[in-house]
Amino acid sequence: MQPSPAPLPPEPLLPESARRFAAWCVVLLLAAGVAAVFVWLCVVFKTAVTPVLLAILGAALLGPLHRRLLRMKVRRGLAAMLTVVAVLVVVGGATYIVVAALIETGDQIVASLRQAASDIADHLGAAGTSLDDLAGNAEKLLKEFGGTAASGVISGLSVVGQMLATGVLALFLIFFFLKDSDRAAGTLRSLAPRGTGDLVEAMARRAFEAVEGFMRGTTFIALVDAVLIGIGLVVLDVPGAVGLAALVFVTAYIPYLGAFLSGAIAVLVALADRGFVIALWVLGVVLAVQVVEGHLLQPLVQSRTVQMHPAVVMLAITAGASVAGVLGMLLAVPLTAAGTGVLGVLRTRYGTPSEAAD
Repeated sequence: MQPSPAPLPPEPLLPESARRFAAWCVVLLLAAGVAAVFVWLCVVFKTAVTPVLLAILGAALLGPLHRRLLRMKVRRGLAAMLTVVAVLVVVGGATYIVVAALIETGDQIVASLRQAASDIADHLGAAGTSLDDLAGNAEKLLKEFGGTAASGVISGLSVVGQMLATGVLALFLIFFFLKDSDRAAGTLRSLAPRGTGDLVEAMARRAFEAVEGFMRGTTFIALVDAVLIGIGLVVLDVPGAVGLAALVFVTAYIPYLGAFLSGAIAVLVALADRGFVIALWVLGVVLAVQVVEGHLLQPLVQSRTVQMHPAVVMLAITAGASVAGVLGMLLAVPLTAAGTGVLGVLRTRYGTPSEAAD
């Protein structure tokens, strides 16, 4: 008696392409869910997360100074303390210069912007859009909602207190990050799952190198932009040149968008105070500095850091602004640079030979 033939395996319900698509959808949904939970936790615990992120940026910016002190045979604790003191002196002095410049020339800048807005409103000729109408409406609103204004002042004082507390905590964390930086690799290896210590350490080092390069390069480029644009504004006799240059330096930490905002304000001030021709000259100075930055400074200064496409930078800034406002805009690009560095390590480790070479 012949044995019965073995039953054929059942045919799959979906073709191979549909199953691949479904698998990728599951992977993307899981990744998006993990990312959403991580962002939600950061927002919930932002009081603790913000000083840590600021401290990481500060440690990345001050790492070269700390390492130089260590090479001079200075003890780690003393080197970290001297670095933090240097930060306080430099940042305090820079803040004093910027605030003094903005206070000294702030009235001129605001008056010029008001004049520019008035001229634009006169040319448009729209009813109810003049500054007098806006001022009258604002006065009514203030009379009507005086209590709200008072509560707003109290809220503003509370925000200032939170900012000061965050800054102090970030300084303490910078000190400990620099002092115990030699233990970071061992700590990561002890926390990593077995067999992944080398990979975790490589990703952490590459992420920190990307953030370090971004912070140093951006600070140098911001200083050069502020000096060049400030010289141009002084030569063109634009009011508030020092304050506008300080604004250029501060906004340079927000790539693309910061340069656009500070340049637009400088052009409007020149238009209101010095006329159309000088405004065109200011626009030319701003554009020339941006061309020098994009074609000379960026390739030279940030050639060793993670290079990101402008579209990725703009999307990161938009996402950061939607999550944490101005602070999110400032932190978005260095965090994206760190993530890009981690992806580069993973691609080198697990990618195909051609991808690793690219």
